[in-house]
Amino acid sequence: MLGPRIYLANDCTKTKLHSIDHLANSCKAPPTTRNLLKTTTPQTDPAHLRHISIDQAAMPEEDSRQDTTQFDPERHIAFSKEPKFLTMKDIGYTDDVGISPVAVTHPFPLFTPEAIEIMRSEIAKPEVSSDHHYASNIASSQLRGYAREHAPFTYAAWNHPSTIALVSKLACIDLIPWSDYEIAHINLSATKTEEQAQAELAQYSRKSSIHSDEGIDVSSPEDDKPIVGWHTDSYPFVCVLMMSDCTNMVGGETALRTADGRVIRVRGPTEGCAVILQGRYITHQAVRALGAKERITAVTSWRPKSAFVKDDSVLRTVRPVSDLKELYTDFAEYRLDIMEQRIRREREQLRARREAGVEFGTQSHKAFLQESAAFLAHTDHELVADEDVEKGFIEEMDVPNVGAYGPA
Repeated sequence: MLGPRIYLANDCTKTKLHSIDHLANSCKAPPTTRNLLKTTTPQTDPAHLRHISIDQAAMPEEDSRQDTTQFDPERHIAFSKEPKFLTMKDIGYTDDVGISPVAVTHPFPLFTPEAIEIMRSEIAKPEVSSDHHYASNIASSQLRGYAREHAPFTYAAWNHPSTIALVSKLACIDLIPWSDYEIAHINLSATKTEEQAQAELAQYSRKSSIHSDEGIDVSSPEDDKPIVGWHTDSYPFVCVLMMSDCTNMVGGETALRTADGRVIRVRGPTEGCAVILQGRYITHQAVRALGAKERITAVTSWRPKSAFVKDDSVLRTVRPVSDLKELYTDFAEYRLDIMEQRIRREREQLRARREAGVEFGTQSHKAFLQESAAFLAHTDHELVADEDVEKGFIEEMDVPNVGAYGPA
């Protein structure tokens, strides 16, 4: 059973929040490896999955002209004020969980309306929906691995040093995008007509007034169906960007489970705004949205910039919805790069010790070798043979969904 649900309302009175500047003064070096931080084959949707076809009705309209606008941080980044946030400690986790004290930020402006318009035009290209669409049992419609080839503006926006510096500051750790394949992964909800959206709001208004004082849950199973079900991310951090108009939206928040089983709803971002979440270590879901004709989010995943910070990345939630030749190449390459840097550092330290007349540290070097072996074994474990990957199926968590109508 889940415990009580906590809401992060606009005034945030029920949950302690922090500012980035306050946290910066107390940020410790993140957990390291032995404290060394001293200095497609495009997927065909399985028949058993509910498939939302991507057509012109379900996607943003593509501008008929070829947009050649270059990403300019002065023109296209909308960030102004640092958001409040929750720490891992606030939601019940110990200091050794995760790679940063930051659990999740409040929504903050990230990209301008012009930038969002261009990004939407790029995902509306026919080749994106035809070659990069995926579905699974926890997410019915996604676009993955398209940015480098088909979305130059989007690709440049997320890889720009200004964007990387901003995300790193808010996460309280130096980060870089996890890989090209995970730039601006798109989650799509089913498109509704204006009449359908208004009907949802009317139904919400009726249901929210029934026994509201008694706290009786009057939602239906369909009301509880999330956009993306309960899961932990494959990668340390994600930045979730809202690309839809949320003016009349009810629901659509990100629900988080605390260490003791409570549920927290983090207010969803509005168009052009984003939240940053340490999603590898926190179980969460995207709550169903009501009253909006669409809900499109872009999720970019991040990992530590330093090779000497622990990397807990796994491929469990992405392997079944990816072009494996692309995903595996990205994963294997950066993991080898980390190993290369760690080996080079160890070799340099061995040479320095010899030149300084210091005895060889047998136990220390053996510990390095053991950790290296574990690192390589983990990499090997995540590279599941192609024929053994069940396309479109991700193991679900046995946790009740959070309804769009609010808490029981």
